[in-house]
Amino acid sequence: MSAYLIFTREKTIDEKELAIYWREIKATFTGYDVRVLAAYGEHEDLEGPPTEGTVLAEFPTMEEARAWYDSPSYCEVRQHRVRGAVYRGTLVAGI
Repeated sequence: MSAYLIFTREKTIDEKELAIYWREIKATFTGYDVRVLAAYGEHEDLEGPPTEGTVLAEFPTMEEARAWYDSPSYCEVRQHRVRGAVYRGTLVAGI
């Protein structure tokens, strides 16, 4: 069953750190079956506080998504995202 990782950026703190993150994240997908379905396109916040953007990525399973998220390569890059902005990350199983 497919799984979806949803990252919502709530507030930018350091644009330089985010630039490093975006430059390096693609390499972390090597060896994983991931499809980025949406990334910071036009969006409308229907409920809750305003957000700056959303990324939606599809993985074949929850385990595969978690393996990527916990991988050494992503953990190394993730520090730049954490220093660069406030994000909310959600992993959800498809139906």
